[in-house]
Amino acid sequence: MYKVSLKENHESEVEFKDNNILLNGSEFQWNISKTSKGKFQIIKDDQHYNAEVISFDKELKVVEIKINNQIYNVAVKDKMDQLLKKMGIASLNSSVLKDVKAPMPGLIHDILVQIGQEVRKGDQLMILEAMKMENVLKSPGSGAIKSIEVEKGNSVEKNQILIKF
Repeated sequence: MYKVSLKENHESEVEFKDNNILLNGSEFQWNISKTSKGKFQIIKDDQHYNAEVISFDKELKVVEIKINNQIYNVAVKDKMDQLLKKMGIASLNSSVLKDVKAPMPGLIHDILVQIGQEVRKGDQLMILEAMKMENVLKSPGSGAIKSIEVEKGNSVEKNQILIKF
């Protein structure tokens, strides 16, 4: 059984049983067909819906879907996620984002963020030039930037703190 949520504190149970889909214990009748890569046509209760998968974060188990030009973020929790939540462990993968360190010695070529800026996991933070190559450093998680410890043009050593969250 999966728990699916569109909004916080609004969860539905989805279960696959004998080639049927049960939504909160009741059979869910719909027709879905793939129209192209990541795009689908859905028919439910004689209503037609166009759906498109915009993004999928496998680690966070969140799917961003556009249905008839309305965007929804859908979180999907499997049995293990539900068990961890029941035990009071939100996620084994989550950790508090404290800082970003230089992965190698190099030169700060560009800083792409500002103090106070909110960033999400994967957002570009700065460009580090090392061994004549430009390396884009990305945020390992979500948070607000408290301080930037380097300036454009600075040389940095491996594991030197670049940004604090």
